[in-house]
Amino acid sequence: MAKKRVYEIARELGVPTKELISKLAELGMEGLRAVNAVEEEEAEVIRDLFLEGKQQATSDEAQEGATEQESPDEQPPAEEPRPKPPQKGDPRPPVVAVLGHIDHGKTTLLDGIRRAHIAEGEAGGITQSIGAYQAQVDERTITFIDTPGHKAFTAMRARGAQVTDIAVLVVAADDGVMAQTVEAIDHIKAAQLPMIVAINKTDKAAQNVDRVKQELTQHGFVPEDWGGDTIMIPISALNGDGVEDLLEMLLLVADMEDFRGEPSGELHATVIESHIDTARGPLATVIVKNGTLKARDCVVVGTTWGRIRALIDHRGEQVPSAGPGTPVQIMGLEDVPDAGERLEVFPDQKKAKREVSARQLAEEAQRKPSRATMTFEDLLAQAQTENLYVVLKATSMGALEAARGEMSSVEHEGVEIQVLHAGVGPVNESDVALLSAVDSGQPLVLGFGVKVDNKARRAAETRGIPIRTYDIIYDLTEDVRRAVRRLAGPEYVETKVGEAEVLQLFDIDGVGTVAGCAVTSGRVVRGAIIKVRRDDEIIHSGELQTLKRFTQDVREVESGRECGIRVRDFDEVQQGDVLEIYSMEEVQPE
Repeated sequence: MAKKRVYEIARELGVPTKELISKLAELGMEGLRAVNAVEEEEAEVIRDLFLEGKQQATSDEAQEGATEQESPDEQPPAEEPRPKPPQKGDPRPPVVAVLGHIDHGKTTLLDGIRRAHIAEGEAGGITQSIGAYQAQVDERTITFIDTPGHKAFTAMRARGAQVTDIAVLVVAADDGVMAQTVEAIDHIKAAQLPMIVAINKTDKAAQNVDRVKQELTQHGFVPEDWGGDTIMIPISALNGDGVEDLLEMLLLVADMEDFRGEPSGELHATVIESHIDTARGPLATVIVKNGTLKARDCVVVGTTWGRIRALIDHRGEQVPSAGPGTPVQIMGLEDVPDAGERLEVFPDQKKAKREVSARQLAEEAQRKPSRATMTFEDLLAQAQTENLYVVLKATSMGALEAARGEMSSVEHEGVEIQVLHAGVGPVNESDVALLSAVDSGQPLVLGFGVKVDNKARRAAETRGIPIRTYDIIYDLTEDVRRAVRRLAGPEYVETKVGEAEVLQLFDIDGVGTVAGCAVTSGRVVRGAIIKVRRDDEIIHSGELQTLKRFTQDVREVESGRECGIRVRDFDEVQQGDVLEIYSMEEVQPE
């Protein structure tokens, strides 16, 4: 007997999956997930329970209303309605990016969704060049970003733009997890996005869905039907099997995440791609997440500006405006902006031009020599962070595991090494793009026995991301160890350099208590740490604030001489106390 998934039962009942699961939990059927498959008999029980629950709730409401009408005097006074929490806006379409290995069917999947979900009456179909489109699913809308790869996906985050709401990871059922699959996983993790796995090519004879699931568990993703929390949907993008289930899951995740936008709110719109058209000039595709973008708006995007001459939707038609969750192409910019730049609306051209000029001057002033061309020592000397973010590439899986093993042995308190991605093959532009999205910490690309392609080198120089390659694994490990030590900051040890006995005390207005002392051994030096000893017990430790010989400030007083000492923020020193003098000396790294 065929099994039914919970979301299929919800579809039959005509209710959102989230509502069905919530109601069943109230009725005692807890722990059900959207993709759980149940026997037809259990499915019938679920339908009956849900319908009985709804009927009971309706009956209770009707009975309560009747009771109130029959005996209004016996009812307690109505409570003041509780204030509702502030609304975040109206529900908006989720923005979805599809990632995965190059031959695993991303394009076939997107094309299939386009063909099946173009709204009726849309002449000419979808315009490919816009780079995004909207699909209608169960009278709801999903916005898909048709990105050319991980580079574009990450370039947006490099400028702090979180455009994507949900990621779909496509994995071929006959190939399994490949090098670019791992790369896509690392990009999705770095973006901290909810993810759905589409296990594609289930129509192939060599398909093995369970093997794919097993491989994904090694990367921390356990499927829901195995007791985990990652939604994995078997599909065939070629013949359409499972694609509707995937779309259903996207809508379910959107319901759970509750994506919203305010059409009348502040504009949040981000460039996802741009180019120059020979006939129409600079064109930029943007996703509006909040607010409304209108034709004739005067906008600033990065270091360019323009008055929008036209808005073109995903069908290739001009529209007067674009609201939350909508992709649209804009015409009228003076230059081509970078992916990830935010749009800002300005009241007039004069203010927009002034803002662009200020940004260009600021950008020029901040330009520094590229960290990518610095020596390793210069780089470390400049670092002011406690985290090292690494992309590691090697010639083979064996070499990669060896390098990761060596790196794991490098530890230092207060410093964390985070390997954002580790893969086989040359350093490429996507590796640099992943690190460019790091908003804090020291990024570093490490290559073990591999080359760096020219695009990656140019991108690293532009973004100031250092790339270091090694042929000997111990050289790589030693440089990482040096980096960690430098990021941790210098280490100091206390060295006792002298003692002084307090002979008498002086209270000085505006200064505090100054101890008149005799240096009994060693010396007293400016910048020292003073430990106050009384009856063989250290009662205070603090910084030496002032050191005087008679009325003169001095840098050092040697044994056999007298001096005046003030301990910072400590006025409890007494005659007869012994002041132990310590200097802080930096420990040089090995």
